Amino acid sequence: MTLLNPIDVLPADQIGPIHFIAVGGSGMSGIARMYAELGIPTSGSDQSDSSTLQALQRAGVTTFVGHDPAQLGDAATVVISSAIRADNVELVEARRRGLRIWHRSAALAALMVGKRGVSVAGTHGKTTTTAMTAVLLSEAGADPSYVIGGPLSTTGTSSAAGRGDAFVIEADESDGSFLQYPTEIAVITNIEADHLVNWGTSEAYADGFRAFATRPVVRHVVINVDDHGSRTLADELEDEGVRTIRYGESEDADVRFHSVEARGNGVAATLVFGDDEGELVLQVPGNHNLANACAAYAVGRLLGIGHEAALEALSRFEGTLRRFQLITDTAGIRVFDDYAHHPTEIRAALTAARRATEAGNEATGLRGRLIACFQPHLYTRTVDFADEFGEVMTLADVAVINDICGAREDPIPGVTGELVVDATRRAGQDEIVYVPEKYDLPDALNEIARPGDLIITLGCGDVTIVGPLLADLLKQRAEVGGE
Repeated sequence: MTLLNPIDVLPADQIGPIHFIAVGGSGMSGIARMYAELGIPTSGSDQSDSSTLQALQRAGVTTFVGHDPAQLGDAATVVISSAIRADNVELVEARRRGLRIWHRSAALAALMVGKRGVSVAGTHGKTTTTAMTAVLLSEAGADPSYVIGGPLSTTGTSSAAGRGDAFVIEADESDGSFLQYPTEIAVITNIEADHLVNWGTSEAYADGFRAFATRPVVRHVVINVDDHGSRTLADELEDEGVRTIRYGESEDADVRFHSVEARGNGVAATLVFGDDEGELVLQVPGNHNLANACAAYAVGRLLGIGHEAALEALSRFEGTLRRFQLITDTAGIRVFDDYAHHPTEIRAALTAARRATEAGNEATGLRGRLIACFQPHLYTRTVDFADEFGEVMTLADVAVINDICGAREDPIPGVTGELVVDATRRAGQDEIVYVPEKYDLPDALNEIARPGDLIITLGCGDVTIVGPLLADLLKQRAEVGGE
């Protein structure tokens, strides 16, 4: 995969019937749904059936399981992602027929034409911050359009075509997609080296965010100053006269939170913006989510939402699927699932999980443990961050490591989950279990867990199947215990 170059796009209503290859992916399904909602003939294929494909079918998208050139039908535009291989039979046929072939970022940019674009970028926290912003605007009556990288927990969907003038998107930096979008308000949650297989160096990666923030269409940059990488960029942008709103816990933040306290499974703090001050209460845990909420608040204020209305709207945010999502609380054992797959994301998730574990211990009087079940994602990322993964896994009482989910990458000889196991052991974690096969994880975790424990599955691959399977085993345990 290489970095993408931005292209000129037509408005969505001018591109004719559209077909999505791998439409079931998190980045594709929401875009396809929006084209269907606009009344544009929309179809898509994926390698296997899923609940996502079934939901798209109900939303008016013609879906196919498997790839076949005939499935292009009368499509004028074919949409692909960076993960689609050049020899995909549908892509080969589209090229043979001379159809318009767009990366998904171009298809999304076409939907944004004529709207006030809000693009949320950053190494971590994009999905939650985008979702918070969409919910804030929706709850405050702005009726935005949005496309999020994960479904909202309340609706089960990741996109909507609103009647308002704001269009909020999650802007992916991994392949340079974030440079494609017509962005009026650019949000940067943090900048920490990742996706170096595409960018080459950490310096080039950081320069990509500078390019994102300084595109001619950008009018405001909302940027996190608690993170070193984004603070460095914020200082540079301000020196150059770029209009920025700094947010975070830092003293010099324009939108600042302080006086943090846990509230059940959520968190609360005092938020300050100029002369406005009030209590920010969230239903999701962690200081990182307070920071995300400050970014969403800043966007809301820029788009005309009042202080009290913004705080009230944020209090209704219930999270997105796979972001510290509670799967079950059964037999005295809580199981959460989280998309975290970079060391910094895992640190944030485990820090929030540790607080939840301690709160549970205080409530029940048990001495529950934090059990982290991690599936590394991508061979190249595992090589790049093995030591960092090992260090962060020491935040758990027990580390359960799965083999690597290679996703779009071919295996690299000698690179397996054991790299993370070895690194975790070197970092000082004694309680380590290596379970290479993901379908063995539910049984392994059920055997390890005891009442009071909190289990969290971590990774952006298919480790998400583990929680529901484990929930079934815990239900059986509870039924036996009740007899």
